[in-house]
Amino acid sequence: MKTDQLVAIDIHVHAEVSCCQPVDPIWQTFEDAASKYFKVGKRPTIAETVAYYRERKIGLVMFTVDMEAETGAKRIPNQEVIDAARENSDMMMAFASVDPHKGKFGALEARRLIEEQGVSGFKFHPSLQGFFPNDRMAYRIYEVIAEHKLPAIFHSGHSGIGTGMRGGGGVRLKYSNPMHLDDVAADFPDMTIIIAHPSWPWQDEALSVCLHKPNVYIDLSGWSPKYFPPQLVQYANSQLKHKMLFGSDYPVLAPDRWIKDFAEAGFKPEVHELILKKNAIKVLKLDAKA
Repeated sequence: MKTDQLVAIDIHVHAEVSCCQPVDPIWQTFEDAASKYFKVGKRPTIAETVAYYRERKIGLVMFTVDMEAETGAKRIPNQEVIDAARENSDMMMAFASVDPHKGKFGALEARRLIEEQGVSGFKFHPSLQGFFPNDRMAYRIYEVIAEHKLPAIFHSGHSGIGTGMRGGGGVRLKYSNPMHLDDVAADFPDMTIIIAHPSWPWQDEALSVCLHKPNVYIDLSGWSPKYFPPQLVQYANSQLKHKMLFGSDYPVLAPDRWIKDFAEAGFKPEVHELILKKNAIKVLKLDAKA
């Protein structure tokens, strides 16, 4: 990334529409319910998303979610995100997603994605993938990520996916309590862990883990900043100001709205640039690549 030409870096952007395969009918039911919950319309393609961010001079980290074992929905290939990042390397990075249920096969895929495709990190969604983050099943993949000293983003807290569906679509919220990441942070101190979203109803747990473990950060995606819990803003203004990251959760929340609300949400002026860009430069090791 040419960070000096970017006004911000959005560390949480979803690949929503594949360019080479139709929407999986199983996933379509989840997407329809999520669109109603988040009040969003047509989902953008990867190319449309990149163009949107380029127009605004905002860097982005994009990923899909591999949840094939738990939901039966076919994932958008990691390769699509990787190809887009290569074509837009001045302002985009690719994270990959590998379902932890794939075991050794998944660990081998993660290694190939790092060593042959150059992915910059990984994305996990415990509730959609149906696992506790500290389940030893996932450790084979973590070992590969930690070996290469890469970051991993973990969804935390409530999930808009499944909200309002019969039985919540089978999505279990318990998997996304951020306290389960405390074990992972202790066992893999060389893997940077990013707790995604304000972690309601477990915000204090997320702040505690982030404060206690040097390798843990929080991304502020998925909520407008005007709705952030007060303790989250308090810590972002003080002890955790170097560990908070701008993320939008696009396309369910647009960065334009997030940044506007952020400016009015009680964050001290001196932390704005840290959260919008500087902390991401550190986490993504972009300063070392400059």
